[in-house]
Amino acid sequence: MSTMDEALPADLRTTVETTLAEDIGGGDINAALVDASTSATASVVVRENAVLAGAPWFEAVFAALDPYVKIKWAFEDGQRVPANTQICEIEGPVHALLTGERTALNFLQLLSGVATTTYGFVERVKGTRTAIVDTRKTLPGLRSAQKYAVRCGGGVNHRFGLFDAFLIKENHIMVSDSIASAVARAREQSPDTFLQVEVETLEELEQALEAGVDAVLFDNFATHVLARAVNKTDAHRRRFRRDIVIEASGDLTLKNVREIADTGVDRISIGGLTKNVRAIDFSMRMHT
Repeated sequence: MSTMDEALPADLRTTVETTLAEDIGGGDINAALVDASTSATASVVVRENAVLAGAPWFEAVFAALDPYVKIKWAFEDGQRVPANTQICEIEGPVHALLTGERTALNFLQLLSGVATTTYGFVERVKGTRTAIVDTRKTLPGLRSAQKYAVRCGGGVNHRFGLFDAFLIKENHIMVSDSIASAVARAREQSPDTFLQVEVETLEELEQALEAGVDAVLFDNFATHVLARAVNKTDAHRRRFRRDIVIEASGDLTLKNVREIADTGVDRISIGGLTKNVRAIDFSMRMHT
């Protein structure tokens, strides 16, 4: 099982059950072509270099179908796996193996895709103080799974949803009249909740710092302007001895992420980690 067991989301089993129901419907008419008493073994091979993620979901699929399915892993979640490598062997009733194959592989290919992409960004900023973080731009119903995969790739999770941290953006500021007003209302509503403000100019940055935020988000700042913004925020941190998180986002690629990290930001948030997912190629083959 995965090295990430302690961080597994609470909705894992529910997610698997929902996904299986979507695929099976009233019953797997294809598996019914095979004698139900037959047992089989199968191996899963990854066809490209990847960071593995999704083993707990993969296991949960087969556990939900038949408790007698056994899986032996050669790798754990979070590990780098070279192309054309067997990652696990499965043994059990053939009906369960046939019925669960696509759902199990779907989880594995999606989550390994997220982990592999995240790993690429993490490697690019290595040696800086910058962490790579995710966003709420996730596939509907799979947020907890995708955020787990981000951690497998060495990334860090941002807030989970609209309930666990404030992120005051341009629309909130517009309907609240000002940054100061929006921050004041948030502090009155929940004084101990982490509060971040997205700023679009250096003037807005000054307003956010004066309002007493916990973090600032610079979206689509030119690098030279971002460097000035980081210097201003660092100076404010030193002057008032406040721990203010500096975050950058917007049109981040492997080509420019290092340049952004070198400005001194604490974290870079990338929606593409979970939004623009390229699945990793896995295959499952039965043994005779």
